[in-house]
Amino acid sequence: MSSIVPRRLGRVFRCLLLRSPLLSVVDGMLLGVVRHTSFRFCLDPTVEQQVVLSRHAGAARFAFNQCLGAVRSALTARKADPAVSVPWSGFDLINHFNRWKKTEDAGRVFTVDRAGTVVVGVTGLVWRSQVCQQVFEEAAVDCGRALAAWSDSRRGTRKGRRVGFPRFKKKATTGRSFRLRNKGSQGRRVSIRVGDNGCARSVALPGIGPVRVHDDTRRLRRMLGSGRARILFATISQRAGRWWVSLNVEAAELHPRMCHPTREVSDRGGWVGVDRGLSSFLVAATGGGREVARIVDPPKALAAGLGKQRRLARAVSRKVKGSSNRRAAVARLGRHHARVRSIRQHFLHQISTELVKTHDRLVLEDLNIAGMLRNRCLARAISDAGWAEFARMVTYKQAWRGGTVVLADRWYPSSQLCSHCGTRNSTLTLIDRVFRCECGHELDRDRNAAVNLAAWGEQHHLSQVREPEARAPVTNVRRREGTDLHASVGQPARMTRKPTPTRCTSVS
Repeated sequence: MSSIVPRRLGRVFRCLLLRSPLLSVVDGMLLGVVRHTSFRFCLDPTVEQQVVLSRHAGAARFAFNQCLGAVRSALTARKADPAVSVPWSGFDLINHFNRWKKTEDAGRVFTVDRAGTVVVGVTGLVWRSQVCQQVFEEAAVDCGRALAAWSDSRRGTRKGRRVGFPRFKKKATTGRSFRLRNKGSQGRRVSIRVGDNGCARSVALPGIGPVRVHDDTRRLRRMLGSGRARILFATISQRAGRWWVSLNVEAAELHPRMCHPTREVSDRGGWVGVDRGLSSFLVAATGGGREVARIVDPPKALAAGLGKQRRLARAVSRKVKGSSNRRAAVARLGRHHARVRSIRQHFLHQISTELVKTHDRLVLEDLNIAGMLRNRCLARAISDAGWAEFARMVTYKQAWRGGTVVLADRWYPSSQLCSHCGTRNSTLTLIDRVFRCECGHELDRDRNAAVNLAAWGEQHHLSQVREPEARAPVTNVRRREGTDLHASVGQPARMTRKPTPTRCTSVS
């Protein structure tokens, strides 16, 4: 790699550049790490490793419940004594749990000598050495985030539905999951490694060791080996009877050849309207009326597997609650739901990737999907289409490629306006699949809406276009090991903070 670094950068700068995991060099150009993505692999653990994974997941649930119990006890005590401090943030909860796990309340042993004297020996949490300590810390951080979400929701500073006070996690109903950080100091290997010890399809986790995976890891290994990516943390979870690992990666920008060319903000051309529907999943058209994409036959995984889902659900209802047969029936139903979700996700990834590759300016509708789901005749079909997930995928994928995505106003009547003369037809119903105007213009209903959306983008894009990689301030309760990724040359390195996923602010 050193041969392609320009010599005019200087020896010192070149050394810092090649050692920094935040920068990479491709074709003589410096690429900064500005995007966050994730790689999800299906694990293939041994029987012994499954026991260890279950133990770590149980430790995370135990730590969360213990921290939440401490908060509840402190809130109750503060009613009698206002001077009592309540551990609220993730940092306070970590310190509280670290103190508690070594006290008598966490564990003690009674010993009786020959004289009958009872001696109490403080052992603390005796099994804490059997799991990675990061599991306790990350569970405390999760509890702090849940408390912060509740307080922000009460103050009205949090968007979305009102969030209730955190509840204790039950062993029978809570999904098994835990999170591990990728710690690593200078001169030592990182704790989370992919393809270690000559085994390409494996992931090494701290406290667990190398675990084999089903999927191919070549793409991630190449990015890690060239310095174009760095693993931040790993989330291990159990879904539908299988263990999965999701690696959150801080990666470099896509190569300029894979990104869209830069456009002037004043340029009003190139907009493509995307109309989402049920009869046709997607219809994309330009402002001039040219149709560029149409997806007519989506897989509709939920509708296709509805008969099997009903049969499995009836089998669950016939079993005795608490029996092993019922647990097996619930597992079969869960695997079916996971398969339906996987089919839908695969389809949405294919369509969204192809759309953002071919078009750099997209206009989507700001649909009130929550209100549409109240229609009992269309709720199942709307849920099966996955409109919201499709919009989310298009948003972050377009941001990676330097494109633009804007949202048309929710009350913009894209389906009722004539794309030729602009006359509005308020009598249009869902049954009418062809738009007919008084001026004699006739066009497919979905195509007409897509053309209107593209025209809306040409007229209103200046008010919505923002920096696609703008991020909110990031806070973290625990400092990370390593140097600051964006430290200036010649300046002392600073401790970094945990980054948040990349957001595209042009789409809410």
